Amino acid sequence: MTMNWKTSVTALTLSATLLLAACGNESGEGAETTEDTVTIGVTQIVEHPSLNAAFEGFQQAVKDAGIEAEYKIENAQNDTSANTTIATNLVNSDVDLIFANSTPSAQAVASATSEIPIVFTSVTDAVSAQLVQSMESPGGNVTGTVDTQPDAIPSTIEFLKNELKAQTVGMVFNSGEQNSRAQVDVVKAEAEKVGLQIEEASVSTSAEVKQATESLLGKVDALYIITDNTVVSALESVISVANDNDLPVMVGEFDSVSRGGLGAFGFDYFDIGYEAGEMAVQILNGEAEPADLAVQFPQNVKFVVNQQIADLLGIEVKEEWQAEFAE
Repeated sequence: MTMNWKTSVTALTLSATLLLAACGNESGEGAETTEDTVTIGVTQIVEHPSLNAAFEGFQQAVKDAGIEAEYKIENAQNDTSANTTIATNLVNSDVDLIFANSTPSAQAVASATSEIPIVFTSVTDAVSAQLVQSMESPGGNVTGTVDTQPDAIPSTIEFLKNELKAQTVGMVFNSGEQNSRAQVDVVKAEAEKVGLQIEEASVSTSAEVKQATESLLGKVDALYIITDNTVVSALESVISVANDNDLPVMVGEFDSVSRGGLGAFGFDYFDIGYEAGEMAVQILNGEAEPADLAVQFPQNVKFVVNQQIADLLGIEVKEEWQAEFAE
């Protein structure tokens, strides 16, 4: 069922807290570890606001539950080899639980251990990524929250077609990211239903994002940037090219709207991180096992618009789109 965007709009909170800096930082540095302190390993594939917000939410949930936690934080900076090494190091570092923030991060630690509990977030398709047996019954030692909502992509396609009057939409993504390929396939299937054409431009690194975006010029009427870690980490390159060529950019999450996207049907990454943290609390307290905790979809999908970008592109924002705008 497609979300009714006309009645489900809210204001965008233009804030993102940068939490993960360099590979190997530990938030618990200098603090004494007591018998009541749990040790949580954290692995994140790359630095960008959405993933950082998810980790912030995770930490808040653990704190709100009254659990004293020491964090061993690692960031792969989008390096596949580093991602694998981080997984191995965390498994060997005597942690009580691992928080995996992204599909590649979760896949690496899931391959490294079948015993240590793993809670993930920012994963698009946990089943296709072979992290869980099913959404309802994960099995094994892995569970968490996903960053895809069934209504979000169909609603975005509807908006591109009916409101922006696009005929061809460009997508820049890393085809090596399983979560990205899965999303693009869904986008193409939904686009076909309404007669919208999709033009792909694949990248392997963030350094290739600007050139890939430029390769779409003259071929597309708009861009749609999904929750691809490689591209989102270099989103400003996309926005710069798009703005210079009067191309609207629909995005997959709210942080990308605050960074220059026109709009998004989505959710707060803080929220899915918080929900993952609540699951971790149940596991750490001995109330549940990962195998028995169903994987959760995001709640409260909303639509947000960047008024400044709409004005820049000369796009009239209809009153029925939203109740109020972000400043």
